[in-house]
Amino acid sequence: MAERDLIEDCVHCGFCLPHCPTYQSWGEEMDSPRGRIDLMRGLRDGKIPLTPTVASHFDKCLGCLACVTACPSGVKYDVLIEETRAKVEHTHRRSLGERLFRGMVFALFPRPGRLRVVGAFLLLYAKSGLQWLVRKTGLLRLLPANLQQLEALTPEIGFQDLARQLPERVPAAGPARARVGVVAGCVQRVFFPGVNDATLRVLAAEGCEVLVPRGQGCCGALSMHSGRDEESLRYARALIERFEQTPMDAVIINCAGCGSHLKDYVRLLRHDPAWAERARAFSAKVKDVNEFLVALGPARATRHPIAARITYHDACHLAHGQRIRSQPRALLRSIPGVVLVEVGDGEQCCGSAGTYNLFQPESADEVGERKVTAILRTRPQLLASANPGCTLHIQRLFKARGMSLRAAHPVEILDASIRGVGLATEEPDRDQVPGARPPPSSASRAG
Repeated sequence: MAERDLIEDCVHCGFCLPHCPTYQSWGEEMDSPRGRIDLMRGLRDGKIPLTPTVASHFDKCLGCLACVTACPSGVKYDVLIEETRAKVEHTHRRSLGERLFRGMVFALFPRPGRLRVVGAFLLLYAKSGLQWLVRKTGLLRLLPANLQQLEALTPEIGFQDLARQLPERVPAAGPARARVGVVAGCVQRVFFPGVNDATLRVLAAEGCEVLVPRGQGCCGALSMHSGRDEESLRYARALIERFEQTPMDAVIINCAGCGSHLKDYVRLLRHDPAWAERARAFSAKVKDVNEFLVALGPARATRHPIAARITYHDACHLAHGQRIRSQPRALLRSIPGVVLVEVGDGEQCCGSAGTYNLFQPESADEVGERKVTAILRTRPQLLASANPGCTLHIQRLFKARGMSLRAAHPVEILDASIRGVGLATEEPDRDQVPGARPPPSSASRAG
């Protein structure tokens, strides 16, 4: 069977070990890709039962896909961990607390309408002074770690963000080069509306007629990555149906995790006779916004200077899942005045990993602290990140250190350049930066 073939692809060479964040954290074989594959093999062959301990090793995997990039044998670990998590969810009974918390997360995060309601309460929580009081008095420490993490990740949100609606159509500036549809996302749509606004403006400025199909919901990425496969496929079918209703040249996504999942619809629905071909046609059109803009050809819109030293964070599902690395950098380098600085060991995960930082908060913070330390060593004035979860998690860890760093999606930075507006930047205090190096000279500017 296909699953046996995938498991047997692993030859236990160990190339994955230094690339695995959890192995790097604990040095535990069962918390490495090859160790988890051994557990999968044992479950498949009936040699070990699915105990809470075994399930915990799968839960502790970030699903960052760094091992997929590193593996010389081409092991499809991404498929293996996804299928194994689905089996865990179908057959393993979690504790009542876990079930309630996971149920709450998946009742809210994939549903933008509900997220807006939550956003209204969060706005009241912040503006009333209750948030300050709760944090100042230490009441949060009485809550379980995952609820503390959920509160700490609360983004700043304004009333205008909650009321904002995307237009159904934005005309191209000048002769149209393409007609594209944009996936609005869930968390992105509610808590990072500026990313979608910037995406629409940049695409239009570069000569694209932009459509935002009404009634679109979640793509199913968060559900699939957590083993909720049936729920995820329901979301996938509904989204495909929405985008089928209007002819378009490409389907644009500006969230790394969602983009990787959208491109995988063709595999996920391959055995469904009613949807296999429809999924293939849809996935063939999916392009990350960075990928699409670079492939579109010579820039049409003028880039105005932005004088900033920018560190680019490689989101895992962009770099490893979609193999998109050069395109965001190329867009940032096209902006006059930008000095692009690379993070040491930059393709290591930040610890966000979809819902991972909610379900495994201690591990997420341990992984994230390494990322934040590496970012600080670059002395950035601005962080570029193409995934909302990464942005929230990294900024939370900065705040925990009593520091701050402005973050923006590459398309937001490009939009600011095209419109000729400034971007607020800030530089962390040198005294708080481990192993700080002097700011890069103009020789470090990409080119």
